[in-house]
Amino acid sequence: MQSSQLKRREFMTLLGGVALTSVLAPFAKAGESPERHGISAFGDLKYPADFKQFDYVNPNAPKGGVFSHVTPTRIFNQNSLTFNSLNSFILKGDAAQGMELTFASLMARAYDEPDAMYGLAARVVQISPDRLTYRFLMRRGIKFHDGSPLTAHDVAFSLQVLKEKGHPVIQQLLRNLAGVQALDDANVVVSFSTGHTHDLPLYVSWMPIFSRAYYAGHAFEETTLEPPLGSGPYRVGRFEPGRYIEYERVTDWWGADLPVARGQNNFDVVRYEYYRDHNIAFEGFTSHSYLFREELVSRIWATRYGFPAVQEGRVKRDVIPDQTASGAQGWYFNTRQEKFKNKLVREAFINAFDFEWVNATIMYGAYQRTHSVFQNSDMMAIGRPGPDEIALLEPYRGKVPDEVFGEPFVPPVSDGSGQDRTLLRKANALLKEAGCVIKDGKRMTPQGAPFTVEFLVDSPVSLPHHSAFMKNLGTLGVDASVRVVDAVQYSKRVDDFDFDIVVQRLGFSGTPGDVLRTSFTSRAAAMKASLNVGGIADPVIDALVERVIAADSRTALLSACKALDRVIRSGRYCVPMWHKASHWLAYWDVFGRPAEQPRYARAIPDTWWSAL
Repeated sequence: MQSSQLKRREFMTLLGGVALTSVLAPFAKAGESPERHGISAFGDLKYPADFKQFDYVNPNAPKGGVFSHVTPTRIFNQNSLTFNSLNSFILKGDAAQGMELTFASLMARAYDEPDAMYGLAARVVQISPDRLTYRFLMRRGIKFHDGSPLTAHDVAFSLQVLKEKGHPVIQQLLRNLAGVQALDDANVVVSFSTGHTHDLPLYVSWMPIFSRAYYAGHAFEETTLEPPLGSGPYRVGRFEPGRYIEYERVTDWWGADLPVARGQNNFDVVRYEYYRDHNIAFEGFTSHSYLFREELVSRIWATRYGFPAVQEGRVKRDVIPDQTASGAQGWYFNTRQEKFKNKLVREAFINAFDFEWVNATIMYGAYQRTHSVFQNSDMMAIGRPGPDEIALLEPYRGKVPDEVFGEPFVPPVSDGSGQDRTLLRKANALLKEAGCVIKDGKRMTPQGAPFTVEFLVDSPVSLPHHSAFMKNLGTLGVDASVRVVDAVQYSKRVDDFDFDIVVQRLGFSGTPGDVLRTSFTSRAAAMKASLNVGGIADPVIDALVERVIAADSRTALLSACKALDRVIRSGRYCVPMWHKASHWLAYWDVFGRPAEQPRYARAIPDTWWSAL
């Protein structure tokens, strides 16, 4: 019996050795896989291995105080108007904003580089010569908030459960994650499929690390108001669902003195406030109910910041540059619906929106018209395509509009009257050409039904903009209306593609990759909760997205993005809205902040501190 057990142990040890040898095979040749303190899409790094902190932080920033704010920023299933769950990495529920503060990741982002990341939970990483295998070497002594060790096994569990049960956007982004294996407590090997995106390793390095032991007794895929066991610089503190949530700084957090965290996470409490009405939210700020807001409404910025605290200097206003790609904000047509399948109809709607009047009359001239899905970046197509773009587009000549080989589409400029007759006549002609004729004063679809359209929104703040648009659509005989629904119903309807037209803003990093698949491809068009709300399904766009993903240099990436931009713009998938290359900030004068702002992020509250 003892001999049999011994042989079995020897056999299992042998199997383990074979498996380990197979996993480590990509690193077998000495000198080909050096240890790296950071990674980026194309290998370029600003900071050396011995850097002390990022240039844009104050390493001596004091700890303490409270940062409270209202913010529209959210990820995955988070909701900016309410919350009923603390699980922000699945589809179900409306999660609290800021839950990512409670989790550590393998590496941390440098906001003054396009996409570079440096070691956090991982001390270093080795990359195989074919870039299909990454071996992360974990730091010693790191732990979860309950004192239990954080190991490579937790990393492997986290990536596996996110790929299998995470939010659909996460599942899509992790599609080319081929496998993950913890060799021991200190080493985890991540493998990718051939042709994976250049940003997938960065995305994997950013993913939250969950406790395998904790989720052995908790269902990962369920909504919950039980704070999950975290490992990041903050833990969940007090909260009241739908009203506020506080995150408390972990005073003995293991990462506080690492170069990627020094001078950051300075507040003892980071608090998110929730208001379902924007006007009430503003009144909350003026009455000192919270301390910081980024103003998004031009009318409020232009007319309502004369209250006493501003005049007395107790509230500061500032405009800081936004040098990131402002993205593609617009009214997106649900092209899954028959009435929006014809591009002529979509272009008619574009001609019916008088941006110049709305900007001057409603938005105090504060905005510029959006043209591109990569607006405010060097990825945006401008002028006629260059030789590199032509080379990418030539195989699709005849499959794309001829305009793709000329100047890219830009929305028309109106006379600013609110009802530009020239543009409305053009819109009418386009609708007639699409088979949408007028009958008894009403616009009809080609199928003979009245042409009706409903704009779906979750807040009344944009109603004046919609009203101006709908007035012109009414002039064209289109029966347009707007429906304001609560935040939960809005999320569900958008996730289920149950709408006619909805406002969407797609933002991209300086090195977009797999997120383009979730935003523009045929596969994503059929995926519930997809970022591709418009249902864009074009094989040429699919192919160009893959060319962006396959780019082996930043130059090639830029050319592929510009070619993709031209084709998307030629499809008229949305009525382009507006953008501005700046942030409007208002805050009570209780904060300190570094002299330098990083180029690729606002970095608030990350790098600010309490001055009280």
